Amino acid sequence: MFSKHCVIVKGGGDLATGVAHKLFRAGFPVIITELEKPMMVRRTVSFANCIYEKRWTVEGVTSVLTNEDGVEQILKDRKIPVLIDPSCNIREKIKPAVIVDAILAKRNLGTRLKDAPIVIGLGPGFTAGEDVDAVIETNRGHNLGKIFFCGKAAPNTGVPGDIKGYTIQRVLRCPCKGIVKNQVEIGSMV
Repeated sequence: MFSKHCVIVKGGGDLATGVAHKLFRAGFPVIITELEKPMMVRRTVSFANCIYEKRWTVEGVTSVLTNEDGVEQILKDRKIPVLIDPSCNIREKIKPAVIVDAILAKRNLGTRLKDAPIVIGLGPGFTAGEDVDAVIETNRGHNLGKIFFCGKAAPNTGVPGDIKGYTIQRVLRCPCKGIVKNQVEIGSMV
């Protein structure tokens, strides 16, 4: 049914998309699990955007929103299936070779070493050898992309990376709950 080399990527944001894209291009069948209403900083380069658009293409690779029944056909069509499955329950049916937790919640939301033969966590919140096999550093700097087979990534500082001298000043925070409705397309001249 499913390839023994299948990879599940938890999360479909920009970094998760980079991981999924690279694995897909390397020939691995990739499945993405996401929230019903994913939070993406860079929506146009995130496979999770297909939850809103039904299909989304990033640099020549297409993701398709589906349910559990549609996964196999989408993989056969050489696309990446994206499921609304916050708990990653699909792993019980798929039995993936690898799970990559790329949610980037800055903490572990339930990923365990026994979830797959190889389990990888991106960013802070994971400990290699305890809850994952390897941790990949996501903090900007000279360790970005470093793989830890023992220990942890740098802790979350709560401060965005410095761009032209600006850190927290370049982040807008909403004072209340609500839904953002765009009046123009992302990237449009206003």
